[in-house]
Amino acid sequence: MANLVEATTKQQFEEFLAKAGKSLAVVHFQAAWAPQCGQMNDVMAELAKEHTHTTFVRLEAEAVPEVSEKYEIASVPTFVFFKSGQKVDRLDGAHAPELTKMVQRLAVAGGSGGADGSATDPNQRLKKLINAAPCMLFMKGSPQEPRCGFSRQIVALLKEHSIQFSSFDILSDEQVRQGLKTYSNWPTYPQLYVNGELVGGLDIVKELAESGELENTCPKAVTLEHRLKTIINQSPVMLFMKGNKEAAKCGFSRQILEILNGTGLDYDTFDILQDEEVRQGLKTYSNWPTYPQLYVKGELIGGLDIVKELKESGDLLSVLKGES
Repeated sequence: MANLVEATTKQQFEEFLAKAGKSLAVVHFQAAWAPQCGQMNDVMAELAKEHTHTTFVRLEAEAVPEVSEKYEIASVPTFVFFKSGQKVDRLDGAHAPELTKMVQRLAVAGGSGGADGSATDPNQRLKKLINAAPCMLFMKGSPQEPRCGFSRQIVALLKEHSIQFSSFDILSDEQVRQGLKTYSNWPTYPQLYVNGELVGGLDIVKELAESGELENTCPKAVTLEHRLKTIINQSPVMLFMKGNKEAAKCGFSRQILEILNGTGLDYDTFDILQDEEVRQGLKTYSNWPTYPQLYVKGELIGGLDIVKELKESGDLLSVLKGES
């Protein structure tokens, strides 16, 4: 894929950013020894197929220390987002759903004209940005690095009340910064939108928080961790696999189904091929990088090899019944 590249030197890194121009460039600061980086590279490869006008760059953090130090990379994986050679946002950690959302949002906020079809009505672009997430914050900087006191305060309030939100850095796009004031008839920043409607700025969000109405105003999205826990516990024996009971879609899943069916016990399955958020998120949640994954009463038992060992030792039935 032409838009999925690897930078092994500072010069290559700078050349890729220059070539991307006003279009989005996503740089993955990675390490070969970290399995979560490999998982996120798989996510990047899928995103690169979908966002053909975005450049995705892999960079070994320790191999190009001058670049890593410049952008204060303290851990891997870390993703830094660039436009016109300037950093516009950042994501620390292996958060596949959030990476996907950020790429979608920042790619929509793309530059001027060309294959991305950005030579559209400015108001249409603003409407797309406002509706990029159920709860959208237009601020100075990013939630990780707010660039003004008001933005810092509103981010703290939203986090304190467990509101899940996406954001747009108005300092990265003068057209959006000026246009949104007119579009919303609201002259200052930050600005918070819920389901495409303007809620207001910091003072209004403070009032909503003090009155206890903020949680009702903003869709309090279920966190990925909560969602994973709910799925894991929806049955005493839960198998995350490729495919389902009726049609396994890989050899490992097929083998584990045969073993479980042989016990005569009831169990449920979840097809990780149908939900990329669960597929990537569960690897991090359970610290188990492969599928299938078997859970009993909410606890990870393991994959195919461990289930085979339990069968051979005669312990499988008691483990599945939660007796050991």
